[in-house]
Amino acid sequence: MFHNLYYNKRVLVTGHTGFKGSWLCAWLKTLGADVCGLSLPLETIPAHSELLKTNLRNEICDIRDASNVKKILVNFQPDIVFHLAAQPIVRLSYDDPVGTFASNVMGTANVLEACRHASSIKAIVVISSDKCYENREQLWGYRETDPMGGYDPYSASKGCAELVVSSFRSSFFNPVDYGVKHNTLLASARAGNVIGGGDWAKDRLVPDLIRNAKENKVTEIRNPCSTRPWQHVLEPLSGYLALGAKLLQGETGFAEGWNFGPGDGGVVTVDAAAKMLAKHWDSIRFIVNPPQEQPHEAGLLSLDCTKARYRLNWQATLNTDEAFEWTAIWYKEYYEHNRLLTLKQLEDYVKIAIDRGLEWTN
Repeated sequence: MFHNLYYNKRVLVTGHTGFKGSWLCAWLKTLGADVCGLSLPLETIPAHSELLKTNLRNEICDIRDASNVKKILVNFQPDIVFHLAAQPIVRLSYDDPVGTFASNVMGTANVLEACRHASSIKAIVVISSDKCYENREQLWGYRETDPMGGYDPYSASKGCAELVVSSFRSSFFNPVDYGVKHNTLLASARAGNVIGGGDWAKDRLVPDLIRNAKENKVTEIRNPCSTRPWQHVLEPLSGYLALGAKLLQGETGFAEGWNFGPGDGGVVTVDAAAKMLAKHWDSIRFIVNPPQEQPHEAGLLSLDCTKARYRLNWQATLNTDEAFEWTAIWYKEYYEHNRLLTLKQLEDYVKIAIDRGLEWTN
């Protein structure tokens, strides 16, 4: 896969103990990469990264600690960096706006500044969010050329982080100067609402439904009519890895911002998403009971992934129902049979992608 570009490569992943980071590290290890993870201590019990027991170098570090981040990167001398570490919860950003900006904006700046001092780095992929765009509650998906913005602190911090990436790319990793003044290409990747097994974060729809199902409780849905682009965790990860491979090959035209979202039918309401998940595990029960007062969250949000489809030849592998089915089955097998389906689902995902002729499987 990915033209075998990750085999024997030194890959640093920030946020490796998080939901997406743990899946990414597991995939990188199957590709033969030498992985170093940089993250805060585990924040949930159980934790997907702990259950996986992926064999990698583990560095506990806060990305707000610039000197320690630089020390780790310079010592490891990675070939490529995937920056996923962030404060990822919208509602938490209302409780801790300064901490959210510190992690998501200055943390990103610290990682990129550290990359300037690790001469081995050939590629950097900064993982952002669909919420980085200025939300106009429009019916069509946001394109990579749309302006950055953000109403809530989390969304604004992601918009700011994208500006930090753009500034570092123009100032220090400019594609025009590639091979002359530097040898590093920098891109950012924006994904939608990511679901899948191993996510136990608070104030997210799927983990909340799963936790209550385990305890035989009914979940109260607060924003039933809000629409989001739902996708299985392996979907954006395949996009990140495909993008990283292009950068490792020195293809300067890919050092830009990219959207990775679901296929047709993937943008559905919170209510519909909960129903799709419950269809595949009957222990999941919920009622619609929006609180009278709650922090503002975007009502309508989707991504236009035309650029990734035509220039990266990337597209979603699973349809929306399959994404929720795989997610429900992962948790059901974990809680009812103590089975961890991560590597099995990764294997099945790759087989489906091969059958559908997706370019990154070559």
